[in-house]
Amino acid sequence: MSVDLLKALEPLEKRFGELTELLADPGVINNHNKYRELSKEHADLEEILIKGRQFRKIIKDIDDNREILKTSDDKELLELAESDLEELEDHYEKVRAELEMLLIPRDPDDDKNAIVEIRAGTGGEEAALFAADLYRMYSRYIENKEWKMDVMNTSATGIGGLKEIIFLVEGKGVFGDLKYESGVHRVQRVPQTEASGRIHTSAASVAVLPEAREVDIRIDPNDLKIDVFRSSGPGGQSVNTTDSAVRITHIPSGMVVTCQDEKSQLKNKNKAMKVLRARLLDKAVREQNSEQARRRKTQVGTGDRSEKIRTYNFPQNRVTDHRFGLTLYDLENIINGDISALILEAKKTVHREPLNAKN
Repeated sequence: MSVDLLKALEPLEKRFGELTELLADPGVINNHNKYRELSKEHADLEEILIKGRQFRKIIKDIDDNREILKTSDDKELLELAESDLEELEDHYEKVRAELEMLLIPRDPDDDKNAIVEIRAGTGGEEAALFAADLYRMYSRYIENKEWKMDVMNTSATGIGGLKEIIFLVEGKGVFGDLKYESGVHRVQRVPQTEASGRIHTSAASVAVLPEAREVDIRIDPNDLKIDVFRSSGPGGQSVNTTDSAVRITHIPSGMVVTCQDEKSQLKNKNKAMKVLRARLLDKAVREQNSEQARRRKTQVGTGDRSEKIRTYNFPQNRVTDHRFGLTLYDLENIINGDISALILEAKKTVHREPLNAKN
């Protein structure tokens, strides 16, 4: 595995050298679009090569300590080498996983921000509570990645559940990570509302769309019907006192987007337009490919949002991803935002071979 990773770096090092020379070329410098494109490629490669150098050093340090353990008679030196080796091997696994992640081919949309929509599915109030759990899981993952999150619309239930929540995530590589979360998430546990202690199965759906800029999709203002009304639910003191909530209907497609979380009507309108643009872009891409949307091809399995992708079994402390048959007995940490292993496995699998979801 180490040899394969290091070999994969060789053509990247060559390309990095070529890019360094090109970026010093006056002809490229004066071509702003070309310079920006090559600069981004240069920066992406530099990140990979820095991680590669770190990986090489760890391998060398491991080899040096193993050599000491084989050849030295110095007890103190042997103890030190053994202690260092244990620490280095742990670090090796972490850096190897990070390098593997960086070497996975990137989709042009991977660096875009993402709009995430979570909706309660089958299971009534328990499904809404599970939707709230998923929202907290993603919130903590986003916080750990030091990304920014902006809630765009919520519809809550009386006991802390969520019928729906839509939020924007901003940061480097956001869509490239979160796109693998699209699909149906299933939970098996004893609901708070269940007196007899029986395990129930409920579900929530997650949709992840790349944020669309105005240049990605143009919307004719004449195709929009915009209504304003008073907010209902969370939103501060102005709830039910001002017409700040906004509902936008895209007449040609029939899509309806509602935003009411902000006190400002203008802010709600801007947020609603972001969601509408993302949905229209996603619809346009799917229509261009009748067999399968291009961006859904970047997701494990068929990419259909109706596809069951993961089960969270609380009694067994188990999380199973049905797309690639991975089961982890670490539900508590996963539901608290530690989903990196699941995302890495999804990225590795989708670039290894096409998969169909397994039940």
